[in-house]
Amino acid sequence: MQRQARGICMGQELTDRECALLSQQGDHAAYSVLVRRYQDRIYRFILRMVCSRDEALELAQDVLIKAFQAMSGWRPEAEFRTWLFRIASNTATDALRRRKVVEFVALDEDYDVPGEGAGPEAQLAAKQQLIALQAALDRLPPDHREILLLREVEDMSYNEIGTTLGITEGTVKSRLARARAAVIDHYRRKNA
Repeated sequence: MQRQARGICMGQELTDRECALLSQQGDHAAYSVLVRRYQDRIYRFILRMVCSRDEALELAQDVLIKAFQAMSGWRPEAEFRTWLFRIASNTATDALRRRKVVEFVALDEDYDVPGEGAGPEAQLAAKQQLIALQAALDRLPPDHREILLLREVEDMSYNEIGTTLGITEGTVKSRLARARAAVIDHYRRKNA
């Protein structure tokens, strides 16, 4: 693999795997590409877990530094994204343990209700649904909430979630099913 990350500037898009391999060989530009691809997603994931913008920003930076320092430990057979989110998950969990508090950021921080084109009734209904959904999510234990975030927000497969969290695919499926059922049950009771 002789392509350098600067090849991106010439219109060649490198994969995560290619960038990770190049960064293992000391190509800092390749790691910069990975940082640009994942910094916002890592920040949002951590923000939803720690509920503090300043702390999430600091932890996201820590994750990217830890990943850079640990690049020699990344193996090409592993997907870079799951490896990076595992570092993020561990970092956020450690921060929560230090605080001994588990809080999450509300959904309405990132999700918009219908825009100006929608009538006031539609906007109000959407906002109420979002509030009810947030209340249902707030009731979940952290491990179920984390799995829902990885699946529904980060769009990871069961296998990727299992790799990220260090659990089996069967455990992912069962936790996800329980988490979804709990959210749906609470949401229905609130809206009945």
